[in-house]
Amino acid sequence: MSSNIIELLDSYVTEAMSTFRIPGLSVSVVKNNSILYSKGFGARNLEENLPTTPNTLYGIGSVTKSFTALAIMQLVEASKLDIHDPVKKYIPLKIGFDERPIEIFHLLTHSSGVPNLGQAEIVIKRGLGFYESWIPMTSFEDFMQFVNGASEEIAAKPGERFFYFNEGYTMLGKIIEVVSGMNYEDYIREKILKPLKMTRSTFLKEEFEADPDIMTPYYIDREGKPVPAKFPFNKLIYAAGGLLSSVSELSNYVIANMNDGVFDGIQIVDSSLLKEMHTPRIEVNLFLLGFEKRSYGYGWIILDDFFGHKVVYHSGSVGVCGAFVAFIPDFKVGVAIASNGSPDSLSILGLGILTLLIGRKPDELPFIALDKKLDMLVGVYESYKGINRASVVKRGSTLYLEIKDKLWEMNVPLIPVDERLEEYRFYIVEGGVKIPVEFVVDSSGKIDLYIERHRLHKVKS
Repeated sequence: MSSNIIELLDSYVTEAMSTFRIPGLSVSVVKNNSILYSKGFGARNLEENLPTTPNTLYGIGSVTKSFTALAIMQLVEASKLDIHDPVKKYIPLKIGFDERPIEIFHLLTHSSGVPNLGQAEIVIKRGLGFYESWIPMTSFEDFMQFVNGASEEIAAKPGERFFYFNEGYTMLGKIIEVVSGMNYEDYIREKILKPLKMTRSTFLKEEFEADPDIMTPYYIDREGKPVPAKFPFNKLIYAAGGLLSSVSELSNYVIANMNDGVFDGIQIVDSSLLKEMHTPRIEVNLFLLGFEKRSYGYGWIILDDFFGHKVVYHSGSVGVCGAFVAFIPDFKVGVAIASNGSPDSLSILGLGILTLLIGRKPDELPFIALDKKLDMLVGVYESYKGINRASVVKRGSTLYLEIKDKLWEMNVPLIPVDERLEEYRFYIVEGGVKIPVEFVVDSSGKIDLYIERHRLHKVKS
């Protein structure tokens, strides 16, 4: 990797950490069978000012789902199950349709027709000590009673609609145990982690806490301060999001996925079955700004057109730490990122790194270009002779129009007419009336704001 790319990566990562308020972050970049770049940024523990490293262990959240899906495919290869087997063949799932039962396939692809029931939220928030829901969720029996009580929540028949369903992966974890005769965590360790030389990766609290290079999880409070938290160790989220790993070890996993299931001469699953995991199965109904289509395979998300190339990825979060793992098959390049705070920002950061790896710039990402457009519109606007005054502020990725005077007061979101913002046209809803709002930017950078009958000029950023 050239020194120029390394400098760009260093600069991009440190700027993103400041923007998203990330205490510590580790990054690894792989190409073909090698790690090209591996580095830690910031602190794995702010109180003791301990630096992160490429070997720092982080909770990787839902990136774990791809490991669970891989385990299922290994059992398919061993002829111990079929992905179209009904789930109730292995565990006591009672909800669904008799004529069209929920299959292992539907759990793998989040297409069971059951929306999120909140099991992960219960377990994670309980583990973090945030609040208590008083819903029994300690044993697998508690879990199944919780799921089986949700027959009225089913919103579609299996295969018809994508609902991200953490509970489905918890069930897959139990199916792995039933079919293999091993504890889920033992199966993953013996059949996946050890062959990939991911020997420090773990689900277990005692193993994590005995390791000398571990992160302290953080959440950002309402005052913008990082607050240390506990990782929510709980067997009921192991298969959906409980693995802890380092970017160094995740690099081995990326290499195996890019190279037909082979790492260091060991085949962890048949290449045809791995290809099935990376194949789109159902369209994801969440629009990633600027990218028309995302799909879900088996434990992986597929972005069909990333500057003309396919990206296979998954992100993960348990609120106080997380990870992002991705690769571009055409280039045989991939990235693994993990952080101990602001995990929801890692997809943005990871896709930005991928642009650098294929010779593009993060600014070319549609959602980053959109964000810059929104930033440009933020400011104070005044009408002729300053008679009327309005402010445009940004909260998260949404603009708000604020007007405060004795006759007129509002604080409403500006809703874009075009999600790509090719024209600066928005609307607001006030008193049940849809009111057009338009920004006009001239060649000199001067910006005017039109709100129905009013014209205002930007006077302050």
